[in-house]
Amino acid sequence: MDWFIEPFSLAFQQRALVGGALAALMTSIVGTWLVLRGMSFFGDAFVHGVVPGIAAAVVLDINPLIGAAVAALVMVLAIEAVHRQTALSEDTSIGLLFVGMLALGVVIISRLDTYSGSLTSILFGDALGVTTSDLIWQAVLAVVVTSVALVLYRPLLTLSFNPEKAQLLGMQPKRAHAALLVLIAAAVIGSYQSVGTLLVFGLLVGPPATASLIARTVPRMMAYSVVISLFSVWLGLTLSYHLGTAGSATMALVPIVLFFIVLGITRLAPRRVAQEVVHD
Repeated sequence: MDWFIEPFSLAFQQRALVGGALAALMTSIVGTWLVLRGMSFFGDAFVHGVVPGIAAAVVLDINPLIGAAVAALVMVLAIEAVHRQTALSEDTSIGLLFVGMLALGVVIISRLDTYSGSLTSILFGDALGVTTSDLIWQAVLAVVVTSVALVLYRPLLTLSFNPEKAQLLGMQPKRAHAALLVLIAAAVIGSYQSVGTLLVFGLLVGPPATASLIARTVPRMMAYSVVISLFSVWLGLTLSYHLGTAGSATMALVPIVLFFIVLGITRLAPRRVAQEVVHD
């Protein structure tokens, strides 16, 4: 029993668990819509897109949440502008901004004397450095993200499977899409301290992708995603403590490993059933 309790015996370890749980809640709910809509590449680019905003906030000594929000807005507007004003596909504009925003963030943060430490914290998170004020901000964002996601459940569901039908039903798919982008931004902004801007993608896509292998309905997929994400945070921090590995990276790695484990089980089970039927 001590093996499970010891990693969370101290206050900063408990804050790491709570911060990770809040990040898991936000990312798993928003990530469900990303996976259903096949927007994983966009989500990955979006995660990188907030880096220069956070970096600028650190340099200017202002709240990183403000910088991340501004960068997220710039990212969305730039993607839409390139897509509308050129013949290039949306993937091309996303790819351009993916690299550009990340590079800009590194350039900005390189101006600091504490370049290495600040860059590591922004990109890879600092789970054990989460403060009480960080948790308050995370809790507020978690409530907002969860509430909006529930309110917009029907428009987002219809948008995910049939955008044309959503338009006919008067659900205003463009507004629903814009709302989803805001939710992604809020989830990433609320999670970067615990998981890091690069590694948060593991929690954003890993749990929903795993849930999609075993769930037959969207509500169940979302519920399974939350459970898998919370379990990943707990197991990641526990393994991190005992193995001496980075907490944020371990939390992000667990759901990816779980995906391949579940994938193997779900693919092997039908084969075994078929073999038993043949033998009978």
